[in-house]
Amino acid sequence: MPRGGKREGAGRKEGVPNKASAAREAEVKASGLTPLDYMLDVLRDKNETAENRMWAAEKAAPYVHPRLAAVEHTGKDGGPVAVTFSWLPPQS
Repeated sequence: MPRGGKREGAGRKEGVPNKASAAREAEVKASGLTPLDYMLDVLRDKNETAENRMWAAEKAAPYVHPRLAAVEHTGKDGGPVAVTFSWLPPQS
């Protein structure tokens, strides 16, 4: 009789934090100031140096703006992309 292996629906569902992660996140939120909040405060503070504001912008950006995915564009059957301009006369 076979045993073990992957079972349908077994394990923690994707995106659900474990108890330790959930407790740590709740503690940080309860403190009133998250690391991201701090970096955004530094970024928005006009009295901070440009160097400190740039640091905050660089560190906070990945949490605020998602990275753009690289997309390779190809034409028919993986060949080059063909561009046709309808306003130009056909070339012979």
